[in-house]
Amino acid sequence: MDLALLRTFVTVHRAGSFTRAAALLGLSQPAVTSQIRALERQLGRPLFLRCARGVTPTTIGEELAHKVAPHLDALTEITEAGLDRDSVTRTLHLAGPPEFLAERALPALTPLIAQGLSIRTAFGPAEELLTGLAAGHHDLAVTTTRPRGGLLTATPLCDEEHVLIAAPQWAAELGGSAVLQAGGVRVLDPVPLVEVHESLPLIARYWSAVFDAKPAASAAVIAADLRAVLSCVTAGVGLAVLPRYLCADALDSGEIVALLDPPVPPLRTYFLTVRTGTLGLPHIARAHEWLLRTAVDW
Repeated sequence: MDLALLRTFVTVHRAGSFTRAAALLGLSQPAVTSQIRALERQLGRPLFLRCARGVTPTTIGEELAHKVAPHLDALTEITEAGLDRDSVTRTLHLAGPPEFLAERALPALTPLIAQGLSIRTAFGPAEELLTGLAAGHHDLAVTTTRPRGGLLTATPLCDEEHVLIAAPQWAAELGGSAVLQAGGVRVLDPVPLVEVHESLPLIARYWSAVFDAKPAASAAVIAADLRAVLSCVTAGVGLAVLPRYLCADALDSGEIVALLDPPVPPLRTYFLTVRTGTLGLPHIARAHEWLLRTAVDW
């Protein structure tokens, strides 16, 4: 059985689409379709069923993928590892939220950079980053969304605690956390909101988890970078919800205060995601392992 046909089959199985598989393989969609049909003729059984958003494997297709995918990944690891040894450095294409990469991931990877690893970064929302990762634009992505399907493999990296923050003058005007606890979320209505998007993703999540409510107002300021949100809150614009790691120094210095200390603070999980099989590449594996090891202390 032709290994090229099996490689195409596994890629289609993981991508769930002939079109996405073609982009990953650098082939045309008709070429991918032709290879799958050739493999089906060799086996005498259908491997995929067409559906509205791509293809789904038949039971025969699932069985074949389970049998051959680990071996194809092992072959990729052997060949790519050999290529890696012939190169003095390798470039890691790392994607994720700009604040997390700046404050967490890039500083953590400093020892690998000193060893010769080169890094190129890309920023964007989780779905966009996962699409780019699947298409081969990135090697490693930090996202807050766990991908579905077998094309991408995600490993939990760390949890971040969300904190409701404001400048000290707003906290004094509101009367402190006791007043907020007694009066509920409506106590916050006079305070302008600062967020990263019009949908208020962080505030809406916090309101739902802590107050069992939805935000009643739109944001006064939308800033697409969480560090800009922090600057606005420090300047006294209003309140925001931010990851604790990002505002810990400002909290310690008293520039901002936590308006509430809920018994169970809202958490969000970060995932370290790669294309399935690419952890066989040494430069990706090193960065993946190093980030997981460092994140234990985050």
